[in-house]
Amino acid sequence: FDLETGDSSYGLKQDVYEVCIREDQVYIYTASEMSTKPFKKPIIPKDTEKNTDDKAVEEKNEDTGSLTYWASKILNTACPQQKVELTHKVGEMWRSGDLTVGVHHHPPDQPARDKDLTVVKPGKERKRGKGISLASRISNLHSMANIEQWAIDLSWDIIARFSSATPEGSDEALPQGFYDDFVQVACEEAKHYKLLSDRLQDLGSHFGALPVHGALWDSATKTSDSLLARLAVVHMVFEARGLDVQPKTLEKFAKNNDPESAAILEIIFREEITHVAAGLRWFTWVCNHSNPPMDCIPTFHKLVQQYYGSYLKPPFNTESRSMAGMTEEWYLPLVKPTS
Repeated sequence: FDLETGDSSYGLKQDVYEVCIREDQVYIYTASEMSTKPFKKPIIPKDTEKNTDDKAVEEKNEDTGSLTYWASKILNTACPQQKVELTHKVGEMWRSGDLTVGVHHHPPDQPARDKDLTVVKPGKERKRGKGISLASRISNLHSMANIEQWAIDLSWDIIARFSSATPEGSDEALPQGFYDDFVQVACEEAKHYKLLSDRLQDLGSHFGALPVHGALWDSATKTSDSLLARLAVVHMVFEARGLDVQPKTLEKFAKNNDPESAAILEIIFREEITHVAAGLRWFTWVCNHSNPPMDCIPTFHKLVQQYYGSYLKPPFNTESRSMAGMTEEWYLPLVKPTS
């Protein structure tokens, strides 16, 4: 705005007033109708005032002392950074005893995603390459960050979706240890995402720079009606598959002079073993507490065939799988027979 005329290049105009100084006093000659009374805060109608802080009102009316409330809230959080921060906050509240499991909260069919994220069908994303070039390493790290973000959501979804689940033929509720384990898994997946996201920035990129797919969530949709199926497919097939492929990925980064990324993948790999162990532990618990008890391994085979619908592909990292408690009788019968 021009300080003399009040005109602007955008076609707007502001009032201007003559100013003069006399004996250290500043005088402004204003329009006679201008009020010099102090500004008075307008009276807001009650029904309007209620909407001035929707977030606070919503949380006041919701069961914010409930773990399932926060699980659903995190699933509905689109920004990955906020999802990570909220995950750690809720983890601290749960561990300190500030939360109870609470009543069942219906989680969304699909977790929220940042509007700037390009989601494509599986197989349509950019080829990751062998990790030799910088672009290839960025592509690999970006793909892993996408998986970790889905893994955060999967951990909260199993809490929110199956909080009222009971073993077949039984009315026994899931014990606190179930929630302890999956809150811990969620927090570790959030840590993994943050490590990968920060590393992408170190390399001159960021999460969201490349297209991603949602294949991992497809498995959640297929198993949304069965806790046992969810544990079997997501935590004992997909997460165990991660144990098979991660060492080779780690080796690629180490060989191509990227020890910083390799160190991050080593942290992730070690903690993913405990995630597979958690899935197997609670799969076994549900089977053993059903009435009558289910035979764990045949039940696992049946559910994988029903909900996964494909053979498991070797080679397997038998050492890491065994560390998680998953011995060969769990998965070798699911390999395609040789002709």
